[in-house]
Amino acid sequence: MLTKVQLFLVSLLAPVLGVALYLNITNPYIGLEDPSFSEDQQTIKIQHEIMRQNLFEKRELISEVQSVTKISNEILELVQESAHEELLAYMEQQARLESIVDVSARQQKMSADLIEQLLATMLGDPIGQTFGENSIVKIYSLEEAGYRGYMAKVRLQNPNAIRMVLANDQIASDGETTSQSAARTGAILAINAGGFTRQNGKLYPIGITVVDGEIVTFYDTSLSFIGFNKQGRLVGGNVTSRADVEKLEVMQGASFLPTLLKSGEKQPIPARWANTRHPRTLIGHFDNGDLFFMVVDGRRGGWSNGVTLEEAQDKLLEFNIRDAYNLDGGGSSTFYYNGKILNKPSDGVERRVTTNIIVIP
Repeated sequence: MLTKVQLFLVSLLAPVLGVALYLNITNPYIGLEDPSFSEDQQTIKIQHEIMRQNLFEKRELISEVQSVTKISNEILELVQESAHEELLAYMEQQARLESIVDVSARQQKMSADLIEQLLATMLGDPIGQTFGENSIVKIYSLEEAGYRGYMAKVRLQNPNAIRMVLANDQIASDGETTSQSAARTGAILAINAGGFTRQNGKLYPIGITVVDGEIVTFYDTSLSFIGFNKQGRLVGGNVTSRADVEKLEVMQGASFLPTLLKSGEKQPIPARWANTRHPRTLIGHFDNGDLFFMVVDGRRGGWSNGVTLEEAQDKLLEFNIRDAYNLDGGGSSTFYYNGKILNKPSDGVERRVTTNIIVIP
């Protein structure tokens, strides 16, 4: 017989033994073939694997996007930093350019003021002034021992205000006086320009002639060329080819001789032109680029005997002229201003010429 203690122990172990016995019993579902149940499990497993793979790929994509974003931000920071540095450099450069322009403008004004003071000291107040939209023209009377004449200081505010005008706008013509040329073009100032020759009863310009950027004659290149470029600056000297004319960007030009000054230095006077007095037409420019026109009368006893080119060089240097040229003189020399001929041409009347330089107000 079992003792009470044994019975007690059996009662305690009975649940455990029952569970163990249950677990040792064969699973009633094992061996039963249910295809749908197996396929569902397989489908779930596959879907799970696909989801896991998708999540993995998305994590990789997110990681790549984060990496690219980081690189883009770094590049953007570099670009912004570079752009900021470039902007600062640009602003600094602009400030320097503005400073240079300001200094240049002040120097130009100072130079112009000095020229005005110099001319006022040497010649007195202008006898005529025109403040036009395209140019500022000041006229002075010139009176020296042995000769008289007139001169003009011209500041172009529009480079197109200065032009070379052919007589009647033709290469071969009967000629045209300076006052006629000025009147039909609306000029405030005009002087005769290049030399000319007569052939078959017609007058032709000699040397190189340029009108509104077009080379209309190109003959004797041994002459001095006198022209104005696209900026209205006086250019010229020894020009021997069409390429030279194009290189100088000449818009207006004519020819005669000789060259008197280059960069403030006297140029040699040809022997056959040396130390002879004649009426003269001269052109040049001051340090600041303002243009200079001068006509000296001659061959008129009691009024003006004319001037030698050597004397003219000295006078030009006194006026602080940098570059200067001798234009056609003698009976051709004519100075027109504001509707009148101011000088006294040596022929007693104006001579018909082939080219004139005119200034529009």
